[in-house]
Amino acid sequence: MSASTDHAKAAKLALTVGALGVVFGDIGTSPLYAFKECLKHGGGAGADTTLGILSLILWSLIVVVSIKYVTLVLRADNHGEGGILALLNLAFPANPSQTTKAVLLMSAVGVFGAALLYGDGVITPAISVVSAVEGLEVISPSLSHVIVPVAVLILIGLFSVQRFGTNLIGKAFGPIILVWFVVIGSLGAIQIFLHPEVLRAFNPIWGFNFLWHHPSTSTVVLGSVVLAVTGAETLYADMGHFGRIPIRTAWNGIVLPALMLNYLGQGALVLADPSAPNLNSPFFRVAPEWAIPPLVLLATAASVIASQGLISGVFSLTTAAMQMGYLPRIQISHTSHETSGRIYIPAINFALALACITLVISFRSSSALAAAYGIAVTMTMMATTCLFYVVTQKQWGWSKPLSLVVCAVFATIELAFFASNLLKVAHGGWLPLCIGALIFYLMTTWKIGRSYISSRIGDALTLPCLVDSIAMSGVLDPRLSPHRVKGTAIFLSSTPDITPHSLSYNLTHNHVLHERNIVLTIAPARVPVVPDDEKLSITELPENFYQIHAKFGFMEVPTIQSVVEQAAKKNLEINVDKSTFFLGRETLVRTDKGLSRWREGAFIAMSKNAQNAAQFFRLPSSRTIEIGKQVEI
Repeated sequence: MSASTDHAKAAKLALTVGALGVVFGDIGTSPLYAFKECLKHGGGAGADTTLGILSLILWSLIVVVSIKYVTLVLRADNHGEGGILALLNLAFPANPSQTTKAVLLMSAVGVFGAALLYGDGVITPAISVVSAVEGLEVISPSLSHVIVPVAVLILIGLFSVQRFGTNLIGKAFGPIILVWFVVIGSLGAIQIFLHPEVLRAFNPIWGFNFLWHHPSTSTVVLGSVVLAVTGAETLYADMGHFGRIPIRTAWNGIVLPALMLNYLGQGALVLADPSAPNLNSPFFRVAPEWAIPPLVLLATAASVIASQGLISGVFSLTTAAMQMGYLPRIQISHTSHETSGRIYIPAINFALALACITLVISFRSSSALAAAYGIAVTMTMMATTCLFYVVTQKQWGWSKPLSLVVCAVFATIELAFFASNLLKVAHGGWLPLCIGALIFYLMTTWKIGRSYISSRIGDALTLPCLVDSIAMSGVLDPRLSPHRVKGTAIFLSSTPDITPHSLSYNLTHNHVLHERNIVLTIAPARVPVVPDDEKLSITELPENFYQIHAKFGFMEVPTIQSVVEQAAKKNLEINVDKSTFFLGRETLVRTDKGLSRWREGAFIAMSKNAQNAAQFFRLPSSRTIEIGKQVEI
């Protein structure tokens, strides 16, 4: 008993350290630039301004991150998975009969919030790495010209190691980020000890006074305060990688205390000496001069880790969107045999790398990137609050007044952040909005397009009717029965109970059937992982036909091997090496009757670039036959 308890504790500790390395890098490196940007827009470094800004930062961490995300939203897990699409599933489980305009609107809010995370995923690695490398200027101003090349090289290295998976990355990055939090917390504590008057910032009155007496300035400052809480959405999105308890333990025991100490330490430094060097680089100036070079190296390592949380979150988000029908099939690699949520997506990794490097070369400084940062984060936070409001009532049984009061508190803060960040739109904030809008358009286009195609083939002959007609023809005249050949034919179908085009084509033109015919439908479920005993349902039909309906969660990658294994448990043996797989391939034809012209073009382009079904389901290429069909859209 003691050995098992010790093993459980060791596993929990490993997950907590791993979570430090993947989940908290983004919010953990915010001290590099958040307080600096607040001072830049604060209109001075007087005691009132400094304490007011610090109070806003501290209470934003407490209310938005600790209370909203860590205490409440993390409880809204969909079978262990988090993220805004998992929250959308909890708020509105699949039920076509309840698809009202309100449900469609809220679903659109959830999908748009998810799309905005892609914009956040592009900016986070760029600003984190650049802000750390800018420490070279503190060491020597002559090194300013190498900041961009060094940042680009670091980003190339970061995206190159993604294929090894978050498990190995977490193990490697966890200890480093632990050292980071200890160091920044210690440096801040030293400054607090020297100037304890900074602790007055814990009084929220300082923040309210700053907002009240400096309305125009505070509007701009709030756009920088939000930089201190970026990464909160990542906490939720990455829950499937490490679990709720390790994330909460790491936040409450390590991350939050270290962040508060460091922000207070930077504030103490500025209160004691509001000179230009301290205002321009308060994070590095809290350290003794001899410690700045190693601190720059540590900050660079931490900034690399900061990017990991968003990258992992984007991988998880893409998988969920694909399984829910919002994105076409994309190649996915599982990097862990124990945890289904640990994945790597080469195409998304390359796209993020290219976008991040382009941003660094274009913007060239953390201040310029900060102008583009924040608006996507706040809009995603607001979308999460809207969906959370529904979940608290549907899933947790809260009364409407209680849900309204709790969510109104969060929404008020987030609306203030959003209003402030609107000022950034003209200075770079348009970038994540454009990325989010583009992703949203593509996601909805794919969803609408697939629904339209399904409706076009919905009037096809049902499988039971086809089987009955085959049986009847044999009774009326054996010569009319199709010729049977040895072996098993497996016809993949996207629509249950509808005869696959590949089956009807093979029967009509070749007049043959295999001895045993299996119609396989693989459908996504609205849960992250489907239990093994619920994955397959098998229906035996006359004439040696079988229907298999396989369900996989939106965090699982369905393969033919997993279907075979589950079928064997239900006494249906399938030999993959002796079966023939038939796939229908759709050739899309433009018309003026279906989708709009722009959606038509986007849908066709996405269809052409989708991963082949045979590759996605890992069918043996030598045993697979594709049969084409034209579909008008």
